[in-house]
Amino acid sequence: MGNAEEKTDLSKDIDDIKDPGILFCALIKVMDRLRSDSGCIWDREQTHESIKKNLIEEAYEALESIEDADFQNLKEELGDILLQVVFHSRIAADNKEFEVNDVIRTIIKKLIRRHPHVFGGKPVRSSRDVLANWEDIKKFERKEKNKENLSLFSNIPKILPSLHYAYEIQGRASRLGFDWESIEGVIEKVNEEISELCEALSLNKGHVDGNKAEIIEELGDLLFSIVNLSRHLGLDSEQCLRQTCRKFIERFGYMEEYADKKGIDFKGLSLQEKDKLWEMAKNYPGKKKI
Repeated sequence: MGNAEEKTDLSKDIDDIKDPGILFCALIKVMDRLRSDSGCIWDREQTHESIKKNLIEEAYEALESIEDADFQNLKEELGDILLQVVFHSRIAADNKEFEVNDVIRTIIKKLIRRHPHVFGGKPVRSSRDVLANWEDIKKFERKEKNKENLSLFSNIPKILPSLHYAYEIQGRASRLGFDWESIEGVIEKVNEEISELCEALSLNKGHVDGNKAEIIEELGDLLFSIVNLSRHLGLDSEQCLRQTCRKFIERFGYMEEYADKKGIDFKGLSLQEKDKLWEMAKNYPGKKKI
């Protein structure tokens, strides 16, 4: 890290350091200490595999801070994500796989390579052109790495939540011109999938008589179409569903609290009585004191 590394002094008050390079070196030194023989037993025992879920958890916690507009907490959560980068880099260095400098160097080179309109003078007219160029560059990169699968979708992580996964697939297909021309066509497709699902269900006096495999396929098609609709509306289907889940939890919590304050056995209420409480919760979500 050059001069910044030489100037890093962990005995100095971290709050007094203003240079981000020196601060980053301080973080590296803290991790080096934690993984050293005189450091933390737990930190020394960790592997890529043992802490891999932390990456996802920290990313979701940062996402929740953004949705809550809690930027002080976002600051902390982004630090937790940065810790994961440094942690994995140190584990890799211990395993003689790569070092943190390689991580930084790789992303710098990638950013420059994938922005020829900024660093190479290649003209673009819109964000759509930028994304189209991005896909062409990534396809070339895959070819350079001698990957057999040059599919547009080959590097979308399959571990993504399904709604996000569907969104990424549709977005990439759209960049190559495979997309609905208007939102009306998307809505028609949603209605078509609903009809096909109902047909597959073959409801007979309230009982499902359809083939399970067919129902799974049709329900998946419907969800895929719903994601497509949200994309055409410029909305994130994951965020929409999370917002609805939060709303449901808030309203259900109101119902439980109301029943508890009134000495009512909520579980023992009839469905009609619960529906009345639900309507109350809808009218006073988190606002009315019981």
